[in-house]
Amino acid sequence: MYEENYSKHSGPAASPQWSALHTRYQHERTVETLLVAKGFETFLPTYERVRRWKDRNKRIAEALFPGYLFVANVHDRRLKVLGTPGVCDLVSVAGIPATIPNHEIEAIRRSVADPSKVAPHPFLKGGDLLRVEWGPLAGVEGILVRAKDAFRLVVSIEILGRAAAVEIDAACVIKAFRGRTGAPALSFKNSNSTPPV
Repeated sequence: MYEENYSKHSGPAASPQWSALHTRYQHERTVETLLVAKGFETFLPTYERVRRWKDRNKRIAEALFPGYLFVANVHDRRLKVLGTPGVCDLVSVAGIPATIPNHEIEAIRRSVADPSKVAPHPFLKGGDLLRVEWGPLAGVEGILVRAKDAFRLVVSIEILGRAAAVEIDAACVIKAFRGRTGAPALSFKNSNSTPPV
């Protein structure tokens, strides 16, 4: 039902190297369609939101990161990508297309598996890094924040300075320690308690 949240595969089964494209306003789907027709593997994460009209409400799918689309294995086909109508540029560092780490793409892919439970979120740089220990998001790392009466795990695409938040049971996460070994894990057993942010 939510097939737009998954990659459209047209290349080899090898581990892809992901890049991010900056697209014209509201051209993410058009660019995705054109790139797939050119043989590229793409990933356009979406989320559901309710749009209200005077006479009705309707759930619509929108780009999780407006103006951005992920494309795999650009390499020597850069001009083919940049020549696609609606593409503004590849996200680059010092003129070289930036590679998005596979674990960041996987975290977003798993977070949008149910588009009704994910939403855009302001990008967070600081705060405690947490890792989901069990459930459908097991192994995903992010920052836990409280939103109203629910907890959300904020997962980020560092190079874009963009993030998304997915609902999570705080009892499923432990504190992640990057760069340290043997550090004790801090788990949140009571979902009513407020974890450190």
